[in-house]
Amino acid sequence: MLVLVAPGQGAQTPGFLTPWLDLPGAADRVAAWSDAIGLDLVHYGTQADADAIRDTAVAQPLLVAAGILSAAALGDMSVIAPGAVAGHSVGEFTAAAVAGVLDDTDALTLVRKRGLAMADAAAITETGMSALLGGDPETSLAHLEKLGLTPANINGAGQIVAAGTLEQLAALSEDKPEGVRKVVALKVAGAFHTQHMAPAVETLAKAAAELTPADPGLPYVSNKDGRTVAAGAEILERLVGQVANPVRWDLCMETFKELGVTALIEVCPGGTLTGLAKRALPGVKTLALKTPDDLDTARELIAEHAAA
Repeated sequence: MLVLVAPGQGAQTPGFLTPWLDLPGAADRVAAWSDAIGLDLVHYGTQADADAIRDTAVAQPLLVAAGILSAAALGDMSVIAPGAVAGHSVGEFTAAAVAGVLDDTDALTLVRKRGLAMADAAAITETGMSALLGGDPETSLAHLEKLGLTPANINGAGQIVAAGTLEQLAALSEDKPEGVRKVVALKVAGAFHTQHMAPAVETLAKAAAELTPADPGLPYVSNKDGRTVAAGAEILERLVGQVANPVRWDLCMETFKELGVTALIEVCPGGTLTGLAKRALPGVKTLALKTPDDLDTARELIAEHAAA
């Protein structure tokens, strides 16, 4: 059983979109998306530096565009028929587009508004996020609570992402929970999935109300609780609320396990979620789509593991 997943913010690197634009029709497709959302995705995906693409308002639509483009390069999803699709944080928008809940332009338009709203919310207070590597989850969660930090991402495989003010994160670096090997600051510009993002929820809800989602054509696994959601309207509602609530990727991977996952492909810019899967889902074959050179291997994996 094949699972298709999409990474979240922080996975972007300068120039990562460049090789994908050489695929037939890709450059025209991305140019049309750029016009639709008022953001030059080609420039940001090929020429912009790390600081420019760290901007929340840029990173989010850029990641979703790359995810949709690379997923389409794998082939017709109705033929591939993954046993589940899911995305981490903003990657949920990629998953919603791949599953047919939103068309590509609607997904990118909504995520562009999400990025702008979250950037505005992040500007109110200087905040950020740091990953805790290793340690006992219960010990780490208690320590974060003591420091006033929020466990914004509970990723499984021994990884929790803390979010809060820069002062709180500095205190965490100086005072790690017992057993944690390392605290790593993430390439994001705010405390996402916390109460700091509450102002963005209302903005996103208004934008979402203008859309008419379809029910997913593929099993869609939600970050809220790892549950498979069958109604498009509920998926859209969850996409809105997730902005200010923790990402439970650990529960998503538990659902993959329950569904009988045997292979996992992470769309561009892959790497983060396959890394977690290697630790949390032993025995599952994984592949990260980084460039079009990975497509042939991905198709071989699809042929071996997809239900169809």
